[in-house]
Amino acid sequence: MRRSRGGVGPAAPGDGARLVAPAMVLILAVTGTALGAVLATSLGLMPLVGEPRLSMEGFTAPASQLRAATAESLLTAATATLLAAVIGLTIATAVVHATRGVRVIMGLAAAVMTVSHLVGSAATGLLLSGAGLAQRWSGVPAGSWPELVGGRWPWATVLELAWKESAFVALVVVAAVARQYTDLREVSAVLGAPPREHWRRVFLPLTAPPLALSSIVVFVYSLGTYEVARLLGRAYPDPLPVMAYRLFTDIDVTARPEAAAAAVVATGLALLAALISLPLARRLGAHR
Repeated sequence: MRRSRGGVGPAAPGDGARLVAPAMVLILAVTGTALGAVLATSLGLMPLVGEPRLSMEGFTAPASQLRAATAESLLTAATATLLAAVIGLTIATAVVHATRGVRVIMGLAAAVMTVSHLVGSAATGLLLSGAGLAQRWSGVPAGSWPELVGGRWPWATVLELAWKESAFVALVVVAAVARQYTDLREVSAVLGAPPREHWRRVFLPLTAPPLALSSIVVFVYSLGTYEVARLLGRAYPDPLPVMAYRLFTDIDVTARPEAAAAAVVATGLALLAALISLPLARRLGAHR
């Protein structure tokens, strides 16, 4: 609110921007400096040893590994985001339509949010590994149990990310639409719309913007996560964050540009996803 000569009036449109400007300048300065250093390292301009020399060897030397790591990261992030969005939307639907147990469902979602991905990854590994709890409870012989952890496809990584991030999606969607949907559902019921039409014509359009925005966050996080892919993923190909860390900690210090190149590719993919998705989410909000 802005105080005027006659009292307290509505805040001007630029007041919010001015309030957050100092924090944004600091964040952009720190983040921009870090990204600039990583980019310079990938181009050979900040070598740990030797003379600086502009070069694309950081990207071209591990080209095959970089392509495989990029494909692995995109596959894992896209699949986990899709599953998290579907599960989160299902939970949100159950919450806004439930007459009982709403607090229990929301409490469980909030509890999932408090669990770190490191703990979740360890628990997922103990549950889904070849000698894990799921194999013992199901009675399936260990030799017939599918390779969910470290297998040919990153099942465990995707399931852990989807499990954790679906709670985040559900909480965002419920917080954004619950009150408005309740009012609009009553109006549509008075007008004679059946329950299925309430969900299709009222609930889905309302949830589209928050669902899209939360999915962007999930995708970017899944693209950059290290611990989940390191604990549950297969040995090859590495996702981009695992590849970057492996090369950065390698005994061969000349591999630093390759590590920085993997980090630059991961960052570029995240920024590209945000640039493509944010206008779409804005358009969905305007359409709603």
